[in-house]
Amino acid sequence: MKYFGTDGIRGQVNSKNINGDMFFKFGLAAGKYFTNLKKKKQTAIIAKDTRLSGYALEPALVSGLASAGMHVYTLGPLPTNGLAMLTKLMNANLGIMITASHNLFNDNGLKLFGPDGLKLSDKIQKKIENLIDKKVQNHLSKPKLLGRVKRLESGTSDYIDILKKKIPKNFKLKNFKIVLDCANGAGYKSAPKMIKSLGAKLIVIGNNPNGFNINKNYGSTFPNKIQKYVKKYKANLGISLDGDADRIIMCDEKGSIIDGDQIIAALAVQWKKRRILKGGVVGTLMSNYGLEKFLKSQKIKFIRAKVGDRYVKEIMQKNKFNLGGEQSGHIILGKFATTGDGLLVALEVIQALNKKVKASKFFNVFLKTPQILENIKIKDNNILKKVSVKKAIKISKKLIKGEGRILVRKSGTEPKIRVMGESKNKALLKKCLKIITNSIK
Repeated sequence: MKYFGTDGIRGQVNSKNINGDMFFKFGLAAGKYFTNLKKKKQTAIIAKDTRLSGYALEPALVSGLASAGMHVYTLGPLPTNGLAMLTKLMNANLGIMITASHNLFNDNGLKLFGPDGLKLSDKIQKKIENLIDKKVQNHLSKPKLLGRVKRLESGTSDYIDILKKKIPKNFKLKNFKIVLDCANGAGYKSAPKMIKSLGAKLIVIGNNPNGFNINKNYGSTFPNKIQKYVKKYKANLGISLDGDADRIIMCDEKGSIIDGDQIIAALAVQWKKRRILKGGVVGTLMSNYGLEKFLKSQKIKFIRAKVGDRYVKEIMQKNKFNLGGEQSGHIILGKFATTGDGLLVALEVIQALNKKVKASKFFNVFLKTPQILENIKIKDNNILKKVSVKKAIKISKKLIKGEGRILVRKSGTEPKIRVMGESKNKALLKKCLKIITNSIK
């Protein structure tokens, strides 16, 4: 698609697509699409993370939506799943999250949700795309049909109220010590407030956003931060969110980093014991082979989806599974939510640990197959179509056949090629990856 990637729209601020002019057009096109569905006025709600650019882009987006005749409610900083939950609760036709997720402050973008709290399908996104490039005059409503705009200050408390309804009323965390890294992002208010309300001893870091420091040396892409603080304060658990709080990476009491695959494996075992696991688990092409092998040993079905939590959710729905996610920490608890929610996943894990079970024991359920991931910055978007690169990939896959696997893909959120390989034969794995990365570079 022209504008939408694997997770909405994303790019550098004041670039081709991420600027006030384009956000007005995005809002106008989305507003036109939804107001065309019914004659009466439709409603959109907007939340954002803590990037400086959000204050420039949000008014343009609001203007576009209202100009198309949609009523708009703005919520301010809120986790992505908080927006998804409130979109459903408020019976809104559209929820829009202004965020670039785990990227640094100089990027921004949009994630779009429908009235069911699910990310918009490729089909609907394509229809909105078709409206973006048409004349602005075609989408403008008549003066008396303009939408109204209102700021809601209750977003954080409403989101926390929803979360509290999903955990036992008597659930408390007295004498339980937690390190929480909010990535200076969207969860900096709601995450500490929610965990503190349960009585935990909380050490909070990455909760002083200034518009520039989101994801910078903090958050799920820098798990060494919680590792350091867990050891320093002898905490029971470390929790690290990303910029829009839909990802989570954790750390056990020994300082070992726990990725999304390990969290999924531990929860799958727990849910199966509690008889609440439905169908099985959905992972992605990036999920560790060790996870697949472990789930098979537990007689739990495992299906791989394309990379992107939206695709994970689609496969979950298709197969009626209620647990899925990515190694990066996007984890969807289908029993409770429609998209990834780091805070919700943390609460689900903590409930199990509150029964005097140490995090190191809870998460140590499978042996990971050695995996290497290389991220290569590119300027040529068609580099994977080059003969020399295709040849390098073919040679590498032939070399490692029977001893591992290699995946090469273009990132849907950044100008990068992601090269992933896994094998117990580390020397062979490094050799194969070097062939590919040298070819791309």
